[in-house]
Amino acid sequence: MRIIVGLGNPGPEYARTRHNAGFWLIDNLVTTWELPAFRRDRRARVTSGRHGDHDVGLIKPHTYMNRSGSALTPLTADPEFDASRDLLVLVDDAALPLGRFRLRATGSAGGHNGLKSVQGALRSQEYARLRIGVGPVPALTDDLADFVLEPMSAEDAAVLEDMLDPMTEAVDCWVSQGIDAAMNRFNRSVEEK
Repeated sequence: MRIIVGLGNPGPEYARTRHNAGFWLIDNLVTTWELPAFRRDRRARVTSGRHGDHDVGLIKPHTYMNRSGSALTPLTADPEFDASRDLLVLVDDAALPLGRFRLRATGSAGGHNGLKSVQGALRSQEYARLRIGVGPVPALTDDLADFVLEPMSAEDAAVLEDMLDPMTEAVDCWVSQGIDAAMNRFNRSVEEK
């Protein structure tokens, strides 16, 4: 089974923030793939179904960002689960400009508390992630947290919404062909823009 985790914070006050870009994309996947609505689990909202030739499970941790990894604890007990093959994390990235995204096969948390929590739960950096550009951080911004947690302007939200379909195609490619094929196809096309 391919597992896709969208990172964000629960609650309506965070719904339109940059930090919830992972939630925006995972909600788009559920709609586009016509999967059942998310249902409540202990630490997350979850849904599953079939997409193409693969079983897929989608997870929205229902904890604050810095505790996102707790939603993955049940996966780590499954001897069949291999995070390097089976997991894709959708995450905001203030170092990437708004309107861009990038797939990575592995790497550090880069200061992102949600990724730190995921890596702590997995005890590994060996999992794929799709980094969603929400930057740049304005020059006079003192606190990155304030920037990613404030509601987006209508213009910025429209740019993020326009990214949802191309990012969904990238996730489709990851599900069917794996991270290397997805990086080769989508990182190149993103860099050419």
